Amino acid sequence: MEIIISNSSMEPIYEQIIGQIKAMIINGSLKEETLLPSVRSLSKDLKISALTVKKAYDGLEEEGFIITVHGKGSFVAPNNANLLQEEQRKAVEDKMEAAIRAGRGCGMEDKEIRELFELIMEG
Repeated sequence: MEIIISNSSMEPIYEQIIGQIKAMIINGSLKEETLLPSVRSLSKDLKISALTVKKAYDGLEEEGFIITVHGKGSFVAPNNANLLQEEQRKAVEDKMEAAIRAGRGCGMEDKEIRELFELIMEG
């Protein structure tokens, strides 16, 4: 499992870890019930605090992407198709919002943005 941390990013390190692990689960490169590296092991590999990795794992568990079994480790949770679909939809929504902001930022009116969207959908 390869995670790349950017120290120059404005995004906190634990959120970078969460985002990359979620992406690996969604795209299927991390299969359900796969054992994740231990908190200590991953923190050592990434040269970051174990507390940062723990915070990331806690966030992933809270969102239902992983499960932690005391004494055994953290595993990719069994696929919840609805959860994965919702994450994918949220990513599309975020990109669409960014495109709308970009259009408005360069002076496009909402009508023009809608027309452009319709043109793209036809192609």
